[in-house]
Amino acid sequence: MDKKFITKENKTAYVKLERIVLDQLDHPGIVRLYFTFQDSLSLYMALESCEGGELFDQITRKGRLTEDEARFYAAEVVDALEYIHNLGVIHRDIKPENLLLTAEGHIKIADFGSVKPMQDSQITVLPNAASDDKACTFVGTAAYVPPEVLNSSPATFGNDLWALGCTLYQMLSGTSPFKDASEWLIFQRIIARELRFPDYFSEEARDVIDRLLDLDPSRRPGAGPDGYASLKRHPFFKGVDWDNLRSQIPPKLAPEPGTQSPAGDDVHDSSWSPAHIGDGSAAVVRQPDGATSSSEGTGHITRLASIDSFDSKWQQFLEPGESVLMISMVKKLQKLTSKKVQLILTNKPKLIYVDPSKLIVKGNIIWSDNPNDLSIQVTSPSNFKICTPKKVMSFEDAKQRAYQWKKAIEGLQNR
Repeated sequence: MDKKFITKENKTAYVKLERIVLDQLDHPGIVRLYFTFQDSLSLYMALESCEGGELFDQITRKGRLTEDEARFYAAEVVDALEYIHNLGVIHRDIKPENLLLTAEGHIKIADFGSVKPMQDSQITVLPNAASDDKACTFVGTAAYVPPEVLNSSPATFGNDLWALGCTLYQMLSGTSPFKDASEWLIFQRIIARELRFPDYFSEEARDVIDRLLDLDPSRRPGAGPDGYASLKRHPFFKGVDWDNLRSQIPPKLAPEPGTQSPAGDDVHDSSWSPAHIGDGSAAVVRQPDGATSSSEGTGHITRLASIDSFDSKWQQFLEPGESVLMISMVKKLQKLTSKKVQLILTNKPKLIYVDPSKLIVKGNIIWSDNPNDLSIQVTSPSNFKICTPKKVMSFEDAKQRAYQWKKAIEGLQNR
């Protein structure tokens, strides 16, 4: 973590508090902090490795989770939240991006940068940390923020339970329950509780989410007099062995760490498709009626899993007959920060990047067949730059597809 950035953004107290709290937590559902150190420029936190990555990426890859998968992972989140709430700590940023999967497929809660110890917390903190006057201010992520925070009410354990409801909704549907084009519009939906359930949600799933998203935080299951017992008793969690959660075999959700398909690419990753530019790869095509098809040559990619889920998530950014040639979850790098975006290349040609949580276009890179006006520079298998006369944008693809992006863009320019 860059010290200058931390100071500039007034995050020093939050960083210190995160370290102090993590150092005292001991639960299999919480990412473990091993040690910290610093040099003249940066602070470092050595955290437990979670090889399965973010739950968010797995939801994106699959389109949505089955109810059995969602039940198991929601139960593990409930188990970890009960632990931290019993210690008098509010996480305040529960969301799929902060739920990490171990190599075995179990959930661990990460990112305690917004943590709030209550006055009676069992966690030992710095003087005044528990009574921070920022308790009522907005922290966390817009799509998961509870209405009471928007109304400047004090922080409570109910904040995390609301976020749990939003997260469970996203597990089952693939999108957050209050999505809109801007944060302000999202906040209006949250305050008005504009909540709609897809037809395929079970009655049990609808009911538990509906209760977790109660406008009154004291009425959310887990926050009342019965505590977490009322939430664990809900019919949605019927059959969950709460005493042996961590010893159970989790759903086969994340790919094996370090493994590849026989073809050498993760063909079951529906967040990415290879460019069909004459090399025999497959392309995902949006038909005029909204259906999808997979065009195949003699190359090494044979199919994409969850095509329907994939297409329905991104088709709003396509025109009739327009096809996605390449798409990948990447990090857009800036000087001190990075932001996950979905980078999309179409046959129009069109090159855009989309906020994957809010599903809004964050940037439209002006296309040109002239390499002087649009070029791509690969600096490593994971890193590449897209260059235009007015701007140079840096990206990082964790699956090391920088050269494939270069080939796809240049292939369209030379078509």
